[in-house]
Amino acid sequence: MRLCAGQGNEQSKRLLPISPPFNRPAATGIFFLHPAKHSVMKEDTRWKLIAGIGLVILSLAMYTAHYLIFQDEHHLFIFFIGDLAFIPLEILIVTLIIDQLLEAREKKARMEKLNMVIGTFFSTLGTPLLAMVSSADPGIGTVRSNLIIGADWGAGRFHDVQVCLDSHACAIAGDRIDREALRSFLLGREEFIIRLVENPMVFEHESFTGLILAINHLTEELKARQDLSALPPADINHLSSDIQRVYALLVPEWLKYMEYLKNHYPYLFSLAMRTNPFDESASVVVRG
Repeated sequence: MRLCAGQGNEQSKRLLPISPPFNRPAATGIFFLHPAKHSVMKEDTRWKLIAGIGLVILSLAMYTAHYLIFQDEHHLFIFFIGDLAFIPLEILIVTLIIDQLLEAREKKARMEKLNMVIGTFFSTLGTPLLAMVSSADPGIGTVRSNLIIGADWGAGRFHDVQVCLDSHACAIAGDRIDREALRSFLLGREEFIIRLVENPMVFEHESFTGLILAINHLTEELKARQDLSALPPADINHLSSDIQRVYALLVPEWLKYMEYLKNHYPYLFSLAMRTNPFDESASVVVRG
């Protein structure tokens, strides 16, 4: 319906309140700066500016006091040039030597904490999961003996086993794994998996991060299916490939963690060997 000019203007005044154009923020948030953030930035800049000016004034005051006391501009300029000449060497010492030492120490501390997280992972999830999926590996017999770690193993032996694992396919036979039991096991530890994913420290270890994400993906795949006993062959192959991905990432991480325990925590290594998922004769009970 068409309105006359007078009616249209009167109705527009009633329906569309006029807002002051200068109080309206921009339509996009790209160029709009929140007043509080802008105030914080100005306050931070102001503090740095005041501190810089204060330090310059203090330096000039000290040089002036030196000149007034000793009346010797020659030595004053000698000290000044000497201080300037030492700045590059100071930068070298602080940034390239001290900073690197502190960073290496901090990284070592972070890795120690991360290994604690990895230890909790294997005791809660990794070792039982490895026992479940390795039982469905038709070729596990070819590498089983290499994964029974001895107390006399050194770095060379661990490296040789890792090379051996690189050539192992880590295949999974779909008909040899209990998918329902696997789903129940993973869902029972779903909260633990989520907490691992949320832990920022985990992402400092690239291969371990890939393992956690693969386990989380497998959990979601199993959780999304109602009946795991009535799946078509294509879907069984799909789940088998997800399990195989977890298996292929889990075995090398387990081997690296065993080497870490052997070198740093012999008592934890002893328990790990008595619960070795690849040792069919392993028993947690110490018999002699």
